[in-house]
Amino acid sequence: MTLASLLSEDQIIPEMAATDRWTAIEEIVTQLVRDGHLDASHRDEAVAALRHREETMSTGIGFGIAIPHASCDAVSEVVACFGRSNEGIDFESLDGKPVHFIVLFLVPKDQFQTHLRTLAAIAKFLNDPAVRAGLAEAPDAKDILAVFDRKRS
Repeated sequence: MTLASLLSEDQIIPEMAATDRWTAIEEIVTQLVRDGHLDASHRDEAVAALRHREETMSTGIGFGIAIPHASCDAVSEVVACFGRSNEGIDFESLDGKPVHFIVLFLVPKDQFQTHLRTLAAIAKFLNDPAVRAGLAEAPDAKDILAVFDRKRS
């Protein structure tokens, strides 16, 4: 599994409206529901699982990156969505700086190894300054997806 294989154009938000981590999570989950990647009946469960994880410790890891994630029964396979904010989102990040790139993912319950591998792949991918520059410069969802495809995370 590659990070690029988890995303399609409809799982990319080129410019998020959110200004804080809670509305960012809501916005991304709403996108997943809107485009059929998450059943609407599981929306609240997914948000609650993400909120619970986020309250433990912010997933804003620094360098303008946040990776909100959770395990829940709402999904039967890994589901992800990427959001970008040119303005920056207050995610209470470890470095205190605003977040510009969010990769939110949900993993089925009891798939601990998949959860860890997915988290590690995303963190490694976004750790590359050239990748972050490419994501920042891409004008739309299609070009953002091309950055993910090119790198083959």
